[in-house]
Amino acid sequence: MTENEQDLSKARRWLRGVGERLRAARQVVVDAWGRGRVNAGNWLRRRRKLKADFVVMRVGGPLPQRSGPPRNFWQRQLPLPPEPLSMEVLNARCHLIAAADNVRGVLLILTGLETGLATLQCLRTSITRLRQAGKEVVVFTPNLDLPHYYVACAANRIIVPPGAQFEVLGLYAETVFLKDALANAGIHADVIQISPYKTAGDPLSRADMSAEMRQQLDWLLDDRFDMLTADIATDRGIGQEEIKRLIDTAPYFPAQAQANGLIDDVAYEDELAHLLARPENSEEPAADKRPEARLVTWRQARRLLLRRYRRRTRRYIGVISLEGTIIMGSSRRPPIELPIPLVGGQMAGDETIGEMLRLAERDDDMAALILHVDSGGGSALASDLIHRQMARLAQHKKVIVYMGDVAASGGYYVGAAADHIMTQPGTTTGSIGVIMARLSTAGLYEKLDIHPVALQRGARANLYRGTEPMTAAEQELFTTNIQETYRQFKQVVADGREIPIDALDPICEGRVWTGRQARAHRLVDSHGDFVDAVRLAAELAELPTDEEHAISVADYYPGSKDYLLPRPYDAPQALVAWLTGDWLRAHLQGKPLCLLPYDINIR
Repeated sequence: MTENEQDLSKARRWLRGVGERLRAARQVVVDAWGRGRVNAGNWLRRRRKLKADFVVMRVGGPLPQRSGPPRNFWQRQLPLPPEPLSMEVLNARCHLIAAADNVRGVLLILTGLETGLATLQCLRTSITRLRQAGKEVVVFTPNLDLPHYYVACAANRIIVPPGAQFEVLGLYAETVFLKDALANAGIHADVIQISPYKTAGDPLSRADMSAEMRQQLDWLLDDRFDMLTADIATDRGIGQEEIKRLIDTAPYFPAQAQANGLIDDVAYEDELAHLLARPENSEEPAADKRPEARLVTWRQARRLLLRRYRRRTRRYIGVISLEGTIIMGSSRRPPIELPIPLVGGQMAGDETIGEMLRLAERDDDMAALILHVDSGGGSALASDLIHRQMARLAQHKKVIVYMGDVAASGGYYVGAAADHIMTQPGTTTGSIGVIMARLSTAGLYEKLDIHPVALQRGARANLYRGTEPMTAAEQELFTTNIQETYRQFKQVVADGREIPIDALDPICEGRVWTGRQARAHRLVDSHGDFVDAVRLAAELAELPTDEEHAISVADYYPGSKDYLLPRPYDAPQALVAWLTGDWLRAHLQGKPLCLLPYDINIR
C-alpha cells in the first residue's frame, strides 16, 4: 500500500469515527428529549388524577394481521369504507394498556368476527398478555358461537346479554362437487394431480368425496376440535370431555350456560358500568346511587394512559405481507369479493412481492425480515420466482416466515428458504404438491349454438386452450410436467428444511396439516403470534430486546407506480367468464398450480 493510500485509509477511518460519535451524541439528545416528554406527560396525568377502570374496545370483522398502506390525499377524499381493525393496531393498543398503571383493565365488545382459527389464537394471545401484565380482561359478546366463545374464554370474565344463546356446536366442513353440474352445462374438467391427496381440483372433476379427501378432513377436524376443546376446558376449569358433552347438547339459553360454568354473567351492555364497579368506584356513596366503573373509549384512553419511554434503534425489522392467490404479474384486489374459486379475493403478484424483497435486500438499516404469508397458493412459477428472491435475501439477512390462517401449497413454497417458520397451532399449512386443470367447453358451445373456428400453426398450439377433453397424449404430457414441478418443489423443501428428499413423500403429495401437525413433521419450527415473530427476528439479528428498548418495525408496501385503483366490474360477467374458462385460460388453466384443496371454517 502506498503512502497516499495509507493516508486515505486513515482519513476514512477518522470520518467513520466522527460519524459514529455524532450518531451517538444525537441518540443521547433524542433519548433525553423523549424521556423528558414522557415523564412530563406522566406527571401531568398523575397531578390531574387521570385514570380509568376499563378501556372499551370493539373487536370484530376480518382482523387482518397487518394494516394496509396509508391512504393518500385523494383516497381520503373518496367515500371508501374505513380500514378494518388489524391485529397490528390491536396489539399496539394492548401494549400501551399493559404498561399503564392507571388503568384496571380492558372491556372487549366482541362481535362480528370473520376470521380463521390462527387469527383467533392470536387474539387469545393478546388477551393472555394483558392478563399476565396484571390487567383484568372482560369480554361482552352477544355472539356465543365457536369463534367468539373461543376468544372470550381467554378473558377473566364473560358477560352476555339475556337474549343471547350459547351456540358452540362444533366444526363443520362441506365441499360442493360440480362435475355433474358442469356436465349439464356442457363443461368438462380435466384435472391432473400429483396424488389423490392434492384435491384442489376435486370439486371440478369429481361428483363425490374421495377417500383421501375424507381422510384429510378427518385428521384436520380431529386436531382442530382437540385444540379448541382443550383450550376452552383449561380456560373455564372444566374437563375436556365435559366440554365436548356440553357442545353435543347445545344450544343453551344464558341461564343454562351460566349454570354449566360456560359464562360468568348475564347483563345488557348499558348495565356493564354498574356490573364492573368496585365499591371504591363510588366517591360519594348514597343509598340511591349504585357504584359505577369508569369506562373510556380508546380515543379517550390515549390521552390518559401513563407511558413508558423506550429507546428506538436505527436498525429495524422489515415486514412484507403476501396475501391471496399467488399469480404472475402485479398484486391486485378486486373491488368486491366473489365466492368463486380463484376469482374473488386478493392476489399476490410475483413482480410486486419480488420488487419489495429486492428493496429489502438493499436496505442496510433493515436487520431482519418477516414475510407474513396468508395464501392458499397459486401459480407454481410465480411461487418459485418469489422463493428465489427469498433465498437470495436469506443469504444476507435473517428471514422469518410468519404464517397466518392459511399458508399452504404455493404459500408454503415461497417461505421454505427462511431461517425460521412460525405458525399458530391452528394455521393451515402443507399441501406440498402440484395439480393442473383444463376446462373443455365444446359441450357448452354446442348447447348455445356457438361455433368457434380456430386456425393454428404448431401441433400443440392449442395445448392450453383446447375446447375438447384432453387426449391420452396430452394427459401424459401434463403428468410429466407436474411430476417435474413437484420434484422441484420437494427439492426446495428438502434444502430449506434440511429433510432428506426421500423422506418427504409421506408428508407431502398434497397432504394438508394444521400448524401443530406440521411442526411434528418438521415443516415449521415454532408456534406464536406476530409479536413473538418480531421478538425472534430481533434476537436473530442481535437487536436489543430488553424493556428499555422498543423494537422498530416497518412495513414494505408496493411503490405508488404499481398501485392501481380497482375498477368496478360486473359480477355476472365474471361468473360467465369463469364458467366458460376464459379467466382460467388467461391466468392459470393448464399451468402447474400449487393450490390448497379447501378451507375449514370455524362456525
